Amino acid sequence: MTANEKTLNNFTTRMRQMILRFREVKKENSELYEMVDKRDKEIASLNAQLRQAQSDYQSLKMAKMIEITDGDMESAQKRVAKLIRDVNKCITLLSEK
Repeated sequence: MTANEKTLNNFTTRMRQMILRFREVKKENSELYEMVDKRDKEIASLNAQLRQAQSDYQSLKMAKMIEITDGDMESAQKRVAKLIRDVNKCITLLSEK
């Protein structure tokens, strides 16, 4: 085997190794892109869930505030009714004297 043939064989071997390595790296790159896409979808899903949970929380807070307001209204009406009864009693007592 001449020096040129050895060099050519060495070059061919190196090229094959480089092609195999390229294919491995290309496959790895493809797998990594798939992982990134999967993570992006998962992040988007989690962000959607977070937005929904925040919206639900805001709705719950609003409902709680309305509930408290309704409860306060009832107690305020009861207090006003009691005050009116007290005033009526006072008027009755004053009119008797």
